Amino acid sequence: MILPPDAALSLPELILAGSALVLLIWGAFQGKTGALFTFAAVLALAAAAVAAALSPVGRAFGGALISDAGASFAKVAIFAASAVAIPLCDRWLAQRGEARFELAVLVILAALGMSIMVSAGDLISLYVGIELHSLALYILAAFQRDNARSSEAGLKYFVLGALSSGLLLYGASLVYGFAGSVRFGDIAAATHGGASVGVVFGLVFLICGIGFKVSAAPFHMWAPDVYEGAPTPIVGFFAGAPKLAAMALFARLLTEGFGGALEQWRQVLVIAALLSVMVGAFAGLAQSNLKRLWAYSSIANIGYALVGLAAGGAQGVQSMLIFMVLYTIDVTGFFACLAALNRHGRSMETFDDLAGLMREKPGLTLAMTAFSLSALGLPPFSGFWAKFYVFKAALAAGPLMAWAAVAALVGSVVAAFYYLKLIKVMWLDPAPGATDAPSGGAVAIAYATALFALPAVMLAMIWLDPLAQSAAIAIIH
Repeated sequence: MILPPDAALSLPELILAGSALVLLIWGAFQGKTGALFTFAAVLALAAAAVAAALSPVGRAFGGALISDAGASFAKVAIFAASAVAIPLCDRWLAQRGEARFELAVLVILAALGMSIMVSAGDLISLYVGIELHSLALYILAAFQRDNARSSEAGLKYFVLGALSSGLLLYGASLVYGFAGSVRFGDIAAATHGGASVGVVFGLVFLICGIGFKVSAAPFHMWAPDVYEGAPTPIVGFFAGAPKLAAMALFARLLTEGFGGALEQWRQVLVIAALLSVMVGAFAGLAQSNLKRLWAYSSIANIGYALVGLAAGGAQGVQSMLIFMVLYTIDVTGFFACLAALNRHGRSMETFDDLAGLMREKPGLTLAMTAFSLSALGLPPFSGFWAKFYVFKAALAAGPLMAWAAVAALVGSVVAAFYYLKLIKVMWLDPAPGATDAPSGGAVAIAYATALFALPAVMLAMIWLDPLAQSAAIAIIH
């Protein structure tokens, strides 16, 4: 069957929307769901990933939805991370008697929103994608409705998310009012000779709104509390894929819509990047809860990604895409390790909980050590290659970006303290007591992602580099 052009270009989104509706009806009628339901949800995401990889190039719905190499690259990574999250979260919640079919539906709807984000061609589709994925994430954060911390996390996320949506809409209205269009191409034409003051103000508000979604400082205030309160494997999901989607959206918005205002938005991004790196590095030093610690780590890592994006051009966007894909794999693996660990039926979330873990769970300890060294940026782990591409792009972009790279490197050295502290606690400190048997599904994901961090990343870079380069070229043109 030959699909109409708009349907062919939006086939991944149509697959996810249809699958979410079918799974919602299936779950509502069946009540309790099992392995078949989870498999169907994962299969839907796999089908969407294949459709994205094979998607034709073009623009659908009057330019509102863009299908190109950049969108395909980001969608495949997003759908893969979402597919891993469903069985990981479902198994973890089932062990606590809290598994519900809505989880798979919400993850698919979040993936649908992220898919629209990375394909957005105008400010309207940008907003629709952001809100669709955000609403699903708010509910996922509060998924343990009988847990006060989870409910608090969802409420804080929702309230602060509503504030960021207001900033986003206000910025979009300013841009529309002064540029005369919501389409990125028309906005670029209107700002070709230089952006007016009104457009620049609107752009700053847009950056602030999206900055909240990626927890960039000074819009990071929600992240530590939400990470601490939300269910552990769900945190692993929204610490990775949604941020990759938001950064890909950032790249398309800034390079396609506001390429003529590069010097204006570069200054804003550099400030946000350096603030993020320093807040993440220094605030992380005071944390004892590992989920809060990794929230500050994610803030710092977004800072590095913003440094790459601020470098501009195809090299800058490529470095950001490589960084976010490698970061998403690492953060998913780290939270899979946390999800696998329990002591007397209680989650292990603090430094004290992980003391002496090497003597009890050597496999998981090695995996967490790999993720810590990768986050630190130690060669040849995947985190080293992520930072290498970012700093390389920054150094090639002029004196301002070179100094930004140096400052970010200083922040990376400071953050090394808490990564090394975690390794020291697991390997050298005495254990407080025996841990429970780990969850098999989470362990498999932890080991697979740890092996990717090293050594598989060495082979993966052979194909990831050219794919990210093609994606970057497609985004900026």
